[in-house]
Amino acid sequence: MKIVIIHGQNHEGSTCMAARELAGKLNGEVQEFFLPRDFDKPCLGCFTCFKTELSKCPHYRELEPLMAAILDADVLLLASPVYVYHATGQMMNFLDHFGTWWMVHRPMPEMSRKQAVAISTAAGGGMKSTARDMADSLEMWGIHRVYRLGLGVQAVKPDEIPERITKALHRKTDRLARRILKNEGKTGCNGRAKKWFYIMRFAHKHFPPSEPDYGYWQEKGWHGNRKPWR
Repeated sequence: MKIVIIHGQNHEGSTCMAARELAGKLNGEVQEFFLPRDFDKPCLGCFTCFKTELSKCPHYRELEPLMAAILDADVLLLASPVYVYHATGQMMNFLDHFGTWWMVHRPMPEMSRKQAVAISTAAGGGMKSTARDMADSLEMWGIHRVYRLGLGVQAVKPDEIPERITKALHRKTDRLARRILKNEGKTGCNGRAKKWFYIMRFAHKHFPPSEPDYGYWQEKGWHGNRKPWR
């Protein structure tokens, strides 16, 4: 099993600890990236990826190593601490570069064999909204199963986390690891992305073609009986 962790910050705090704990329980090959250390480019809003393809992005050279790791992974962990009730700006800058991967545009069939987890921690609250920021992309990429892991740690540093909360984290990662391992090797598509696939296929058939999305779907056979997850 290949596991990729993308951290939404450079420091190794509570969120990093939670992601590494979960990854360790999956007994796989782990590769980590830290933002902004490993990618620090904000999306320019130039629309180049939508008009042409992602490889034409001005930041593609820096983006490509992370993109290749994601496509090759079996399990993807996106980990962000809560910053003003949302994912870090670095994480959102990164995800902004993958708008063309959404099911409504040019999804990647490789996503159908993956599982992913959106992980967030905070001293107080905001874990749900932060995890949702990341899960939006994970689900709309068409990843088979997307999970969320959030925890209020009541501390600034990992070594300050109360013992009862540490035990709760262990229980959560144990349960989640079992679910991921149980579904290892399975393929499919989450319900949210599947719904949008059928909506867009209907739109492609009944409205004027929008390129290059229409041509991409036509090449993949998705206007017929084929689907990204089969």
